[in-house]
Amino acid sequence: MPNNRPWIPYLLILPSVAFLALLFVVPLVQTIWLAVSDNGMPSPANVQRMMGDLNFTRSVQNTFLLTLAVVPVQIVIALAMGTMVAKVAAGRETILWIWTIPLGISDLAAGLVWLSILQNSGYLNSFLYGLGIIERQASWLSYQTPFALFLGIAAAEIWRGTAIVMVIIVAGLNQVPKEYREAAEIFGAGPWTRFYRITLPLIRPALQSALILRTVLAFEVFAVVYALGGRNFPVLVGEAYNWQNQNQNYGVAAAYAVLIMLISLAATMFYLKAIRVDPERLP
Repeated sequence: MPNNRPWIPYLLILPSVAFLALLFVVPLVQTIWLAVSDNGMPSPANVQRMMGDLNFTRSVQNTFLLTLAVVPVQIVIALAMGTMVAKVAAGRETILWIWTIPLGISDLAAGLVWLSILQNSGYLNSFLYGLGIIERQASWLSYQTPFALFLGIAAAEIWRGTAIVMVIIVAGLNQVPKEYREAAEIFGAGPWTRFYRITLPLIRPALQSALILRTVLAFEVFAVVYALGGRNFPVLVGEAYNWQNQNQNYGVAAAYAVLIMLISLAATMFYLKAIRVDPERLP
């Protein structure tokens, strides 16, 4: 009977295609057109205005530096957390539940939590003052202390975003057959050898997914930065927000959005090429 109705599969996927076309493809085309047009005509004016922005270079540098600082640390922490959870027998679900609590907190709420810790009258200064380490309130989030501001934002991002990486890593670790590790132990392989030679190659698909997802999200960071640093730490999404809401210039904001999309696509292609997934090595 299905052979008599070859159009049924296409009919079934039609709602999904229509949904993607309406809510993704159309806005994407409109955004690209806004970025490369001026007064309804093709023009590089918006791109030139974006590149001439005073904060353009700083926002690019800050976004890349934050990504390079945050993503590797999150991957290492997530691997360590996932490996520890894999060795826990009792209470594993409780540990996972506690570690994934940041997933239920919005970006802005996470930024406000860390703001209450790092602001002049925050918990960190109160704690250090109570121990006698500092004599007066220290400014951690000022433009006068850019390195401390960067570390504060990086710490907040690591705390907020590591949980999603850990979930992906744990899912990958659960797919590694126990027989492989047991055989390696019989042949005398140490913990590091088992991890490097067996576990790490077999969780490549999970690592690839985690790196792509977390890197793309790192390039789109905004709420945490806005809560902690405001305009003192410009990032690409923050500049797009300012051009759209404060300057009411949708063309330059669209140019920033297209730039972020291109950077994210380039990072995705890099990971797909650098971390090749061999189907024959999958468990």
